[in-house]
Amino acid sequence: MRDADTSPNVSSPSFDAAEDEPARGSRGIQSVEVGGQLLKVLARTGRRMALKDLAREAEMTAAKAHPYLVSFCKLGLMEQDRSSGHYGLGPLAIQMGLISLQQADPVRMAIAELPALAQEVGYTVSVAMWSGQGPTIIRVEEGPTHVYVAMRHGTPASLRHTATGKIFAAFGAPQRIEPLLAAEGHSLDEPAFARELETIRASHLSVVENQLLSGVSALAVPVFDGFGQLVLAIAAIGPSVTLALDPQGLPAQRLQAQARRLSQRLGAPGMQPEA
Repeated sequence: MRDADTSPNVSSPSFDAAEDEPARGSRGIQSVEVGGQLLKVLARTGRRMALKDLAREAEMTAAKAHPYLVSFCKLGLMEQDRSSGHYGLGPLAIQMGLISLQQADPVRMAIAELPALAQEVGYTVSVAMWSGQGPTIIRVEEGPTHVYVAMRHGTPASLRHTATGKIFAAFGAPQRIEPLLAAEGHSLDEPAFARELETIRASHLSVVENQLLSGVSALAVPVFDGFGQLVLAIAAIGPSVTLALDPQGLPAQRLQAQARRLSQRLGAPGMQPEA
């Protein structure tokens, strides 16, 4: 919708059918999508910004951006700081974010994606979350390549010897990781393990090859929530002779892409959807 109607003898805003009228099918309202780029910039940067900087990051001129900012401020999606003049997300945007976090169910979201993911990856996939037993598998979806492993719902995952467990060891709180790791006879202070966890934190990918079971390998990735906290681990497991463990391989790339999408939907910091 236009920000102002300057046409004579017209009492209501006019609409450009090619640009602003909601259309059938998948077409949207172009002006909303254009203005939405400004909101995306603020969400991505996480800070208040001057008009010129905000417009530049959204790849538009300041003159084009300003009417959108005025409307967003009226709606409460943005607000302008009185002293600096910089723009930030407003109270309505904050309320929407909080409600979205309350409604988001990472377990339901992840489980719904598992069947398609198993087919994409080509191997059995699983979802695990933290419980009193430590990392615990809550859903398994068999892929076209079957692995005869006693992996079922409710199975705890070793923090030291499974790809899933290492994700929780890398991103979980040390105070809750250490006791369970000690029960396995290990510690976060082991030099080799500490280096491996640093690599996992940097790459967001955990890989094990023939560790827990000979002939079986696995990869796992983390899913984060809107507070940047680890909520789930998604893993793929398969025969060592066929499962590609290369970070650039198809299984790793598909797992990481799925984890990014879920983290985006949960509002994880730094993982806003691309324009």
